[in-house]
Amino acid sequence: MPVAPTLSGAVYRKLLLFIAGMGGLLYGIDVGIIAAALLYLGRTVHLSQQQTSIIVAAVLGGSMLSSLVAGVLADWLGRRRLMIFSGFCFLASVGLIVLSQGFASLFVGRLLQGMSGGLIAVVVPLYLAECLPAASRGRGSAIFQLMLTVGIAIAAFVGWYYTQQAERIIHAAPGSAAVLFAASNHAWRSMFLAVVYPGAVFFLGAFLLGETPRWLYRKARPEKALAELLRVVDPAEARRQYDEMEELAHAASAGKQQGASGSLLQRRYVVPFFLACVILACNQATGINSILAYLVLILRQAGMSADHATQGDAAVKVLNVVMTLLAVALVDRKGRKFLLILGSSGMLVALVAAGLLFHSFEAKRVDLAPQLRQQVRDNRLVVPVQALSAADGSEPMSLSVLYSYGAGDKVVAARSTDADAVLRIVPEPSEKGTLVLQHAYWAPAPSERMGWGIAACLALFIAAFAAGPGVVVWLALSELMPTRIRSNGMGVGLLINQGISTLLAGVFLSVVGRYGYFTMFWLWAACAVVYLCTAIFFLPETKGKTLEEIEQSF
Repeated sequence: MPVAPTLSGAVYRKLLLFIAGMGGLLYGIDVGIIAAALLYLGRTVHLSQQQTSIIVAAVLGGSMLSSLVAGVLADWLGRRRLMIFSGFCFLASVGLIVLSQGFASLFVGRLLQGMSGGLIAVVVPLYLAECLPAASRGRGSAIFQLMLTVGIAIAAFVGWYYTQQAERIIHAAPGSAAVLFAASNHAWRSMFLAVVYPGAVFFLGAFLLGETPRWLYRKARPEKALAELLRVVDPAEARRQYDEMEELAHAASAGKQQGASGSLLQRRYVVPFFLACVILACNQATGINSILAYLVLILRQAGMSADHATQGDAAVKVLNVVMTLLAVALVDRKGRKFLLILGSSGMLVALVAAGLLFHSFEAKRVDLAPQLRQQVRDNRLVVPVQALSAADGSEPMSLSVLYSYGAGDKVVAARSTDADAVLRIVPEPSEKGTLVLQHAYWAPAPSERMGWGIAACLALFIAAFAAGPGVVVWLALSELMPTRIRSNGMGVGLLINQGISTLLAGVFLSVVGRYGYFTMFWLWAACAVVYLCTAIFFLPETKGKTLEEIEQSF
């Protein structure tokens, strides 16, 4: 039997979990860092509404693209080498974003950042599932999700910190366009630059890890596979798992000789693959990534100030971390099925409630576009909001206008309670087209209290997601997939997951601009119903089973 390395199993497992956890941190930062940056990005880089949506969705789209090849690369290069490569891509993306001066370079940087995240999202759960023993695989794999939520929270605090800095500078020099530009430019670039440090830790740390035993065995390196097993489990457990790998390999080989067992259309492959894909699709169709990415804008629309919106964003994301810690403690005790049912139920309640709150004031809006088109002068529009509100009594009112100058929709809003309650639409130097007013919604302005009510609904949504789907989805992805199709199956599953996420993030601003925020929340609630039914009626329990035992059960 090969001699184990000098690092004890306990020490090596901690190192493994730390480096893998840093991968989850980077994936969370990918998702969360844009939320606060959106407050300032449009002030220094000329972006239409569609381009802003594309910048947000580029990370998800890049993740979707990389998931197409992540499984193939993981099988070809190995899990460890792919982790190193994904860390390098993340560092390169940060440099490109921070130095960007326009939409094209921003898009490429965010796309590369998403591609690194997509590789990480496939290879790190795969790496953990193939290295950790069955008794601790649930908690160990949940570390990825825990650190993902920590990454989202860190991104929120980074955004809050630089938002406070920028707002102090802007308020100290009211009316100065140069100060506004400089403070905004520094704020969003600093937010992205701050995340380079965990990227460097993950990139360098991946060099310290070994390859997974299952990959080594499949590559006809059995002695090395056994040696890697000895790094994470005791000799008796290592021998037991090694024998199971041999049995499964022999059974598959015998089946191939009979001409049937090698087919990927068998129930043992199709059923778990389809189930994992449904869970992954529902996981994003409930709106988690869109809510995380647009949370600050959602809270602003709900009635909060910029400072309070970033505070609410940070508070909700800290709650995400706390509830993920709880889920990590429960996942190997209560099981995957219980947590998924509990979480999807809470998400459904939260989404319906948030939709009702938004509907309570969005249903009262009136489209004033026909009247305002008559006030357009010299291809620009200036509307004193206080004059409009005089007819509606003392109730605070808001005016939100969806417009374009030939290409690319934009939204501008003003409230009757603003210090300078005037809505101005003036073309940028690059905008040569004619002003087109698509909608001009006049509605009661939501109060700060309404904003905190919606924040509470979003907190419940995040808490429920973290306690159930947030942890279970990565386990479902790695545990349900049989060994033969695990890497490629995880890639396809993540492709579906990120494809839906990209689509939702890309259409979010357009949908809420035309139909209201309540529309998106109720759409997500309908998807939560499908998620809950899948968890109740179709998901098997995999707690405490080895990967080989789970595969044999199908």
